[in-house]
Amino acid sequence: MNLIRPFRGLRPAPGRAEEVLAPPYDVLNTEEARARAAGKPNSFLHISKPEIDLPAGTDPYDASVYAKGKENFERMLHEGVLVQDPESCYYVYRLIMGQHTQTGLVLVASVADYDSNRIRKHEFTRPDKEDDRVRQIEALNAQTGPVFLTYRHHGEIDRIVAEASRGEPDVDVTADDGVQHSLWVVRDAGTVEKITAIFDAMDCLYIADGHHRSAAASRVAAARRKAGTGENAADYFLAVAFPDDQMQILDYNRVVKDLAGKSPEQFLQAVGQAFDVSAEDQPVRPRHSGEFGMYLPGQWYRLAIHEDLIPAADPVRRLDVSLLADQLIAPVLGITDPRRDKRIDFVGGIRGLEELQRRVDSGEMAVAFSLFPTSLDQLMAVADADEVMPPKSTWFEPKLADGMVSHRLDD
Repeated sequence: MNLIRPFRGLRPAPGRAEEVLAPPYDVLNTEEARARAAGKPNSFLHISKPEIDLPAGTDPYDASVYAKGKENFERMLHEGVLVQDPESCYYVYRLIMGQHTQTGLVLVASVADYDSNRIRKHEFTRPDKEDDRVRQIEALNAQTGPVFLTYRHHGEIDRIVAEASRGEPDVDVTADDGVQHSLWVVRDAGTVEKITAIFDAMDCLYIADGHHRSAAASRVAAARRKAGTGENAADYFLAVAFPDDQMQILDYNRVVKDLAGKSPEQFLQAVGQAFDVSAEDQPVRPRHSGEFGMYLPGQWYRLAIHEDLIPAADPVRRLDVSLLADQLIAPVLGITDPRRDKRIDFVGGIRGLEELQRRVDSGEMAVAFSLFPTSLDQLMAVADADEVMPPKSTWFEPKLADGMVSHRLDD
């Protein structure tokens, strides 16, 4: 089996992408999705978050939700809102957010290579979230949420992608958040064959985002193999692969509800055991790894971890998210399981430092921490070591649009 292959993508019909494309299913809650889809009957949110079409309060994991998603999907197919390409293709997908541009390839990637760790992971998954994606895939008999992959940049792929995206795009939509999404279809058989061969020669791919989607795809493929259906479309999963030198990771910050019974003075004294602490007049955005911002009501601080506390040989424990957890959040604030502890929350860097300050000043939280972004080299080092990162270590921007290209499993 090839590491990747082309496929007959299911896409918005010509001229309909603007009404279809939607944010990823997992970046909006139900009420936000309902508001975004209001007055837009063909928004992909009716497929990816179909609880918005059911009574308020409906459990998003109820069987009726998946049935509604299937109904909406089949309606958009029947009405010609979504159409399938007649031949197997790759697709060049460009995202522009402000001054940042990244261009990748929409493809389907081998489940077998995911299972063997040639497509490498860096996060644990939660069974309940895997179950949700499995049920969604089975209901639609399609994969609609692409996995976000990256690979070590390759000059020949760069050249092919640049050539394929030279003309007018097949899709060109600027979303509500100002991000531009453009798509070019790669139909030329020679180019398709060359792309497949170059990726086949790569040692590995890395999952940047979409661990639950890829894990669910693996489960669906295994179930279908067990049922004796042989090799089929489910043996590959929908993905978009970007070169590592174009990826953008933002900071993923932390806020905590209380100081674990300490006064601010006691808390600062405890923090000073592992960090040099200095008060700052302005919000603190860390300038390098090992430096952190901290906000208590009315006051920002810059924290610099004592260098002897950084474990040089451990790719996980030397991450800034690990250093903060191991040297402050666990020993000083008593939070040892950030996956389950309700006292801690996580704030994507796209929301800015102002959001950290707002949540503390409102009284909702007692302290906030700003972090230096995890690098892609660090992510790859963790994945290469077959290790996992702490939760909420990376925040990738810009986000892929749901509905741009889907992968039907009856193809």
